[in-house]
Amino acid sequence: MRECQIVSRKFHIENACTLRVAKEHGAYNSLVKLKEYDPQHITQIIKESMLRGKGGGGAPAGMKWELMPLDDKKPNFLVVNCDESEPGTFKDRQIISKDPHLLIEGIILTCYAIKAKAAYIYIRGEYKEYQEILQNAIDEAYSAGLLKECDITIHRGAGAYICGEKSALLESMEGKRGHPRLKPKQKEPEWFFGNATLVNNVETIATVPFIVKNGADAYRAYGTEKSPGTLLFAMSGHINRPGVYEAEFGTNMLEYINHYGGGIKNGKKLKALIPGGVSCGVLTAKECEGLTLDYEALRSAGSSLGTGGMIVMDEDTNMLEALKNILEFYHEESCGQCTPCREGSGWSDKIVGRILEGNGTKEDLDKLFELADIMNGKTICVFAPSISTVLVSFISKFRDEFEAVVS
Repeated sequence: MRECQIVSRKFHIENACTLRVAKEHGAYNSLVKLKEYDPQHITQIIKESMLRGKGGGGAPAGMKWELMPLDDKKPNFLVVNCDESEPGTFKDRQIISKDPHLLIEGIILTCYAIKAKAAYIYIRGEYKEYQEILQNAIDEAYSAGLLKECDITIHRGAGAYICGEKSALLESMEGKRGHPRLKPKQKEPEWFFGNATLVNNVETIATVPFIVKNGADAYRAYGTEKSPGTLLFAMSGHINRPGVYEAEFGTNMLEYINHYGGGIKNGKKLKALIPGGVSCGVLTAKECEGLTLDYEALRSAGSSLGTGGMIVMDEDTNMLEALKNILEFYHEESCGQCTPCREGSGWSDKIVGRILEGNGTKEDLDKLFELADIMNGKTICVFAPSISTVLVSFISKFRDEFEAVVS
């Protein structure tokens, strides 16, 4: 398996979070390219690299950057999404704690490309420790004169999962309730107080320095044709070495788990796996055989790559209990704006709870599929469709476990 360290290159270097050590290992070297390239050229390099957003959606980053107006008198803004609240996902905090100057370097390059003079990092409320590390790095960058062309401000959220959705994030930053916005009919940038705004994930921005410094071809040398590059995959659950490990797209899933995770804990067998955070459909052990870690392969398997947060479950896992755990989270975190989501998340949690207590019926399983259909595609954001995906995948793939409880 080929070792890849585009973003994680300095993770194992002691005190790489400080400017002195970071610069000793090449931090901010890519900024010399700003003297060679104009903003449009930087965006073109990102587009040619086929960099995809690493916050869950996988949209082409360069195409998003191109939506930003460069000749408008109104200011442009960059917002870095660090509201890392998806269960099973903990990669962005690794960047912030291990190599925050890589993120700052990426912000400087991105702000130059979109002609933004101000950048905001929206960080989840629970990340106080990581916020302090990041603020120290920002202070160092100011003292070293690295932030003469753009300002960076950390905006701390209040712990709402829904604010990881970019439009809800911006509503929160504007001082409003974190409710997702209706989507526009045509492609356009996001808007922050009526100003064009680019919203990208932490890892997406942290990948920019490598691409600008080494070129689009260097990035495309990793991964697959349609999913080039690498991703920080976070592994948790029943494995021997949980953690965050960078790998190129197209890597065999089981080989990755065995190579980096050290295999299933206590020598047990794999039963199920959630590949990209709990919003992705669960996969059986059989489905994981021969499956590769890229957007296309996981989509064809009926799931998605998401944020790359892999949750591994061994042969002793009670799938009904696992589903109940996930639904409790969704029930708590629904923003309540859309009725199918507000009511559906609560009802599905209660029904699965009733089944788990031994008071369920086979009709309850049919009711859960009905709720899944009601929630799918009938709300403003993808929160409710994610619940639908989870319900259908768990019950349909492990129906015998559910029927054993209700019969």
